[in-house]
Amino acid sequence: MKEEKLLSLLKELIRNSRRSDRELAKATGTSQPTVTRNRKLLGKYIRSYTIVPEFEKIGYEILAVTFAKAKTYNVKEVDAKTAKAKKWVMNHANIVFASDGEGLGKDAVMVSVHKDYSKYADFMRDYTANFADFVTDVQSFIVSLKTGTIMKPFDLTYLADDVNGNL
Repeated sequence: MKEEKLLSLLKELIRNSRRSDRELAKATGTSQPTVTRNRKLLGKYIRSYTIVPEFEKIGYEILAVTFAKAKTYNVKEVDAKTAKAKKWVMNHANIVFASDGEGLGKDAVMVSVHKDYSKYADFMRDYTANFADFVTDVQSFIVSLKTGTIMKPFDLTYLADDVNGNL
């Protein structure tokens, strides 16, 4: 029963984390003190409370998904180059996600937003200059946030209906 209450609260927080504990209690059918207590318990499952902006309305015209293939190195070199890559990624606020992975013949992915094409081009030149000795075969898929046809806007609230499992 406790797990069901936690899961219900997590789903409601995903839908809208701005609501008060009183509003969340009403939505989950529990008391406000229970919501307050359970919110603290959920802390380990929540990375951050934030908003998802309308990117195009705050000046971003491009979303880019960039894939790259890392060159083969020995373990020591990979660790050093990975540390350099993490530092570079963390210093670019327009990068919203970056990770290793696999598929399409690539093993790294990065999702970034850009004010316009010239900012994107500058960004990619900087990326290429910093990682020319580490990555090869860099390819991007560019989405126009201003004029493109967006079938489903980026928003994590959709996940509320898919969340289940053990907490």
